[in-house]
Amino acid sequence: MKIDILSLFPEMFDGVLQSSIIGKAAEKGAVSFRVTNFRDFTTNKHNKVDDYPFGGGAGMVLMPQPLFDAVDAVCSKQCAKPRIILTSPQGKPFKQRDAELLSKESGLIFICGHYEGFDERIPQHLATDEYSIGDFVMTGGELAAMAMIDSVVRLLPGVLGNDTSAVTDSFSTGLLEHPHYTRRPIFEE
Repeated sequence: MKIDILSLFPEMFDGVLQSSIIGKAAEKGAVSFRVTNFRDFTTNKHNKVDDYPFGGGAGMVLMPQPLFDAVDAVCSKQCAKPRIILTSPQGKPFKQRDAELLSKESGLIFICGHYEGFDERIPQHLATDEYSIGDFVMTGGELAAMAMIDSVVRLLPGVLGNDTSAVTDSFSTGLLEHPHYTRRPIFEE
């Protein structure tokens, strides 16, 4: 699987994509990552990616041009037509079933939101999916993308030490798992 991430803060992904199960999955070749700063695709002299909302209101809105151009550039390097995922509080709640479906794809592009949100042309004409990880607002979509990527990558074949682990995880059957204990029934004497 190829995963591209479009973010204004690509450095946030450095440790996450190289650590734990995700890092091992990349080492095994089960997944490859490319993180791109979509500010690099602006066409204005100040490298602005946001503008005031048309009609007024508080906050700044991400403009469509840099994101459409960044996705075009990334898609030209993907082998298949990828799913394009927006991280947004307006998106549908991300569930285990979504992770399972996305893990079957050959390519994914995560677009990390910022500021007041996206120009509406982005979710309408560019994205294939828009997900939220909860009913709260964060500074940006990077942490949401990290959570979704972790959830998807661990489901790829050969990533976990035992492939049945993913099948028996909490939420895989719609329920939480039973309590777990380690050996030595009495640990305090």
